[in-house]
Amino acid sequence: MDDLQRYVMEQPLYTEAFFTLVEATANVVAVSEKYWQNQGLNGARIRILVEIAKHGGTMLPSVLAEKIGVTKANISLLLLPLEKDGLISRASHARDGRKSVISITGSGRALLKEHLPENRQAVAEVMKRLDEEELLELMSLLHKLNRSI
Repeated sequence: MDDLQRYVMEQPLYTEAFFTLVEATANVVAVSEKYWQNQGLNGARIRILVEIAKHGGTMLPSVLAEKIGVTKANISLLLLPLEKDGLISRASHARDGRKSVISITGSGRALLKEHLPENRQAVAEVMKRLDEEELLELMSLLHKLNRSI
């Protein structure tokens, strides 16, 4: 085994835990993404709609960008197909005309109401491999990690 291979294979516990978390997350996200693909939908676009809905149906693009972890410049590119498909709309900000607000449309709401229950069921099937106590422990540990960052 050469030095590089040893370095990537022999990891400290915290690094191993990190990569285990990344792998588990990717696997669960893949289940969700597969559902959306089977419906002819894009999971990243659905996530945008969900974030807007969670925020009461209307929000600033800059706030959305922060929530989903993209730059302010990229959020406009991500919103264009949703606007084109009639799932969101843009309007001038009521107090600052230089800004715009985005809102989920009736079509966007209907799309989420139609598909979220089945998507959540697909994810639940994976998560049911943990019992209630394990899920609560997992959530507690993840909340602790999130609060420390």
